[in-house]
Amino acid sequence: MRLLVTGGAGYIGSVVAAMLADAGHEVVVLDDLSTGHADAVPAGTRLILGTVRDQAQEALARGADGVLHFAAKSLVAESMASPSLYWQHNLGDTLALLEAMRVTGTPRIVFSSTAAVYGEPERVPIDETAPTRPTNPYGASKLAVDTALAEHARMHGIGAVSLRYFNVAGAHPGPDGGWLGERHHPETHLIPNILSIALADSGPDARVSIYGDDYPTPDGTCIRDYIHVTDLARAHLLALDACAPSQHRIYNLGSGTGFSNLEVLQACREVTGQEIPARVAARRPGDPAVLIASSDKIHTERGWRPEAGLHAMVADAWEFVLGKPR
Repeated sequence: MRLLVTGGAGYIGSVVAAMLADAGHEVVVLDDLSTGHADAVPAGTRLILGTVRDQAQEALARGADGVLHFAAKSLVAESMASPSLYWQHNLGDTLALLEAMRVTGTPRIVFSSTAAVYGEPERVPIDETAPTRPTNPYGASKLAVDTALAEHARMHGIGAVSLRYFNVAGAHPGPDGGWLGERHHPETHLIPNILSIALADSGPDARVSIYGDDYPTPDGTCIRDYIHVTDLARAHLLALDACAPSQHRIYNLGSGTGFSNLEVLQACREVTGQEIPARVAARRPGDPAVLIASSDKIHTERGWRPEAGLHAMVADAWEFVLGKPR
């Protein structure tokens, strides 16, 4: 198939683009490199440098069998400080992409969404029937995209799949013998921040902050869902085949159990062989004790389940941080 990957120079998008190319598909990457990296664009794919809003129709003009849409703003704190930025990019750019798909007759789209659309859940693991009550503009803008996808499926006959998940971790073997991994600025994710301290990237006195140790969980720290980036990419490839004309399907992706902050810290200590210093800080306002997504639906319908455990995620991320060849 001929496929467009928006945001294909970013962390998840580059891994999906690499796996699509490995599977023999013709892949075009559309990215403005505002947060992505040109050296993450896989060999054998074509990069169009530009924004989704301005370049999507050109990127689809030669004909395409589908789009995998990753280009987005994704920092919760930033969305609270600059909500209009998130509506403009996450919703506005996607509307421009959907119009480009309509004009060019592109039949399917897989959307990289987020479990943040659920807000603070009434029960866990979270399934697809849970109420959607996002607590920040990031989650709200992603939910609005789901509404747009459903409307375009109904009115224009496209097939659409939204994948909702929490934390992604690990690194994927790249085609050049290296790794495709996380390079965010600023970095807000726990595992790369812990590994940065293990690498002494954050200064000799840096410590991991554990926000709260008095939650109603087995070790008192928050429990969060993590998925290996390769497992997540596999789900996106399966979702391509799940796109059915005039339908918008939603799948949650999760481990079903999750890992506590202390479990993540301990895994990082074991993988790196270092006693990474940590401190307990005050709870952050609005942090739920447990956030876990259920992947029962996509397992039943598409056969997907996560394969890599926490140690594999950390080990691959550590290899990427060290810059080691495979």
